[in-house]
Amino acid sequence: MLKKFRKNQKGFTLIELLIVVAIIGILAAIAIPQFAQYRQKAYNSAAQSDLKNSKTNLESYYADFQHYPDTDS
Repeated sequence: MLKKFRKNQKGFTLIELLIVVAIIGILAAIAIPQFAQYRQKAYNSAAQSDLKNSKTNLESYYADFQHYPDTDS
């Protein structure tokens, strides 16, 4: 009778759910530091790009006016 009752049940056991949660936790522990590292590299790359754009703009201003812009403007 117990075997027949179990065959009709659908779903996951508690052990199966715990294993899946543990695997997800392990994968997250590996992925989160990597994601943070990639995000920092992207911020650094954007900052370098902004500095290069500023340099180009200053050089263009100097080429047009033969002096650099005032710091108060």
